[in-house]
Amino acid sequence: MTASEDRRILRTQQNLKNALLNLLEEKDLQELSVTMVAQKAGCNRVTFYSHYKDLNALLAAVVGDYLEGLKSHFRNSFRDMKRFSSRDVRRHLPIFEYIYENQFIFSLIIEGEVLPGSQNQFCESLAEVARSRLKLEEETTADIAAMNYFLTYGSLGFFFYWIKQDFKDSPETMAGKLAELHGSMFKGAIVMEE
Repeated sequence: MTASEDRRILRTQQNLKNALLNLLEEKDLQELSVTMVAQKAGCNRVTFYSHYKDLNALLAAVVGDYLEGLKSHFRNSFRDMKRFSSRDVRRHLPIFEYIYENQFIFSLIIEGEVLPGSQNQFCESLAEVARSRLKLEEETTADIAAMNYFLTYGSLGFFFYWIKQDFKDSPETMAGKLAELHGSMFKGAIVMEE
């Protein structure tokens, strides 16, 4: 496969993803058809099926892309740091900014009604970064893996609350609130080498 064919495939896939997201702003997934999405993307059903099995597979690909972006923003929140305080707002801010910039898709992911399991995927994405790149700086008798899940799934409720409030508070305000909550549970973390 040539580089131009690769670019064309990626462009077609991105067009299908964008078309699905645009249509989901108007209708529920159950109201959509492959034909509607393909037409919106400027292609036909055959092209759609050469890339995705069905609309759920396309939606899963969209969610996967945004969760990769979320993980990247999470990693960037402590890039070039050796340690940080749990009350450091800067660690949480890139996550809130990314979610705020992509409110529609993260509302779908976090509410979990359109793609079953997307809430767990959201939490697992954050937990994966924390598990692989961070460790508590203080000694504790707590099971670190359990604490990681507690913090991550607790944060899901925090994001859910933000969505239900129509993103009323700024990313800075929400990052500050989450930093305050985390600060009451642990002092800080050390960033591990990649």
